[in-house]
Amino acid sequence: MSHEFLHLLEIVIASSLINNFVFTRFLGLCIFFGVSKKTETAVGMSITFTAVMMVSAAASWIVFNFIMLPLHLEFLKIVVFIGVVAGLVQASDTIMKKIAPALFHKLGVYLALISTNCIILAVPIICVDEKYSFLEGIALGLGSGLGFALALILMASLRERLELANIPKPFRGLPIAFIITGMVALAFTGFSGLIAE
Repeated sequence: MSHEFLHLLEIVIASSLINNFVFTRFLGLCIFFGVSKKTETAVGMSITFTAVMMVSAAASWIVFNFIMLPLHLEFLKIVVFIGVVAGLVQASDTIMKKIAPALFHKLGVYLALISTNCIILAVPIICVDEKYSFLEGIALGLGSGLGFALALILMASLRERLELANIPKPFRGLPIAFIITGMVALAFTGFSGLIAE
């Protein structure tokens, strides 16, 4: 295996497990708790999220390096990246409405929330701040998307199991979801130090 491929693999593993946006950086929790009630919607959102993350990382890298840097507009990166992401989310919204209308209705308002979600926006900003190459940016987007998918599907599976459990009344619903998330986040700290810097 080439050194470049191993480096890209490290970025994917690091962003999905070690620096998981949900469990170690605590970003994107609004969608995480809203969509993690059922596994079916969690899988659909995971696929959409990962695709938007990868494409937005690539598109933002191109816009930043070929338009914003030559024109010295780096200070507008957040505004421009939100615009790029919003356009991509609108495209995925239209595609999902045509391909999977049932899933589109189940995701509801959370699909629109992707456009201003802190995870989606964090990926292009990290790419720019860390001066990642085009492929490194896509690897970061893929790893972050897979990490979010892992968190979402894991939580949805746990919450479906918890529906059958005898939980004290004050802890039912969101309170037990917060407790479980905290416990899983503690488990994810075991991944720190997995890849040597």
